[in-house]
Amino acid sequence: MNERWLDEEAGPIIRPYTMTRGRTRPSGEQFDLIAVVTRLPAADGEATGLTPEHRRILSVIRSALSVAEVASASGLPLGVTRVLLGDLRDRGLVSVRPPASVTKLPGEGLLREVLQGLEAL
Repeated sequence: MNERWLDEEAGPIIRPYTMTRGRTRPSGEQFDLIAVVTRLPAADGEATGLTPEHRRILSVIRSALSVAEVASASGLPLGVTRVLLGDLRDRGLVSVRPPASVTKLPGEGLLREVLQGLEAL
């Protein structure tokens, strides 16, 4: 059972540690802020044992989003989002892949050779 507190300005709130059952990190690999989260087909019918926060996260993932975008769209704190995404990943409801790595740009020498080749045409 989640304990609720009343904040005069914010209204009812739930402490983040109650949403994650005291966990501060997801199981398995940590999530980068810009890691890409995708909802898997298994999530369409699976709702057994999911908390309202898990369902909220699934509802905002309509297309590929970064972890930061999922947190923002769901209105949940980033740390909570990471833990809950770990739960969803463990259940096979979402996939999380690292951001694309930046490739090394060609060196100045190669660019000069290409330019010289183009000028020779």
